[in-house]
Amino acid sequence: MSMQEPVTLAVDIGGTGLKMLCLDHDGKPMTERLRMRTPNPATPVRLLLALDKMRAQMPAFDRVSVGYPGVIKQGVVMTAVNLNPKWVGYPLQAALQKRWKKPVRVANDAAVQGLGAVSGRGIELILTLGTGMGSCLFADGHMCPLELGHHPWRKKTYEDYLGMRGLKKYGKKKWNKLLELAIAQTAATFNWDHLYLGGGNTKYIRMKARPEVTIVSNLDGLLGGVALWRNQ
Repeated sequence: MSMQEPVTLAVDIGGTGLKMLCLDHDGKPMTERLRMRTPNPATPVRLLLALDKMRAQMPAFDRVSVGYPGVIKQGVVMTAVNLNPKWVGYPLQAALQKRWKKPVRVANDAAVQGLGAVSGRGIELILTLGTGMGSCLFADGHMCPLELGHHPWRKKTYEDYLGMRGLKKYGKKKWNKLLELAIAQTAATFNWDHLYLGGGNTKYIRMKARPEVTIVSNLDGLLGGVALWRNQ
């Protein structure tokens, strides 16, 4: 691997779609974003085969960064609520390293998107609104993994109201009202200085602009991939 200007293959695994692009050493895109629907059922075997097909369309790269929609510990999948139960306990990082013969780092997808968005100053929270609801907290740029989506809120969980299930059940208008209530609750819970909202369903947000809340591009879920290698 070239240590001066390594090329990073950034992979974003989602409950609905798979995304991939190459980044230069500054984290700038070198290719167009490639997208494919997540296979159903999204078992490890089927999903990795889909990633193989996407990888074959990418140029040469030196290392791989992966955002995964669940809890990751030491490269191992701990939860897979929006994919398939066969993922639980799966050594995704080691499996990809063996498969693609490149160094690989895997982290929660909301954490990777946050790395691509945060300023590194104060307490910053990112919420990703997609198939489920991802989250990550940052203190002066230091990542604090957080699974807020499955935390009890109101009569269910945050994800039940703000994930795709909630959007379909309550409709866009009520979903927006619930989102504003959730924002107020997270502000009271974490005392964040800035909130970032990402994910595919941000296109349905209709709240008034607020200086302390930023809607970030879905591309940040890939651009944050280089940040996983900051201590390299």
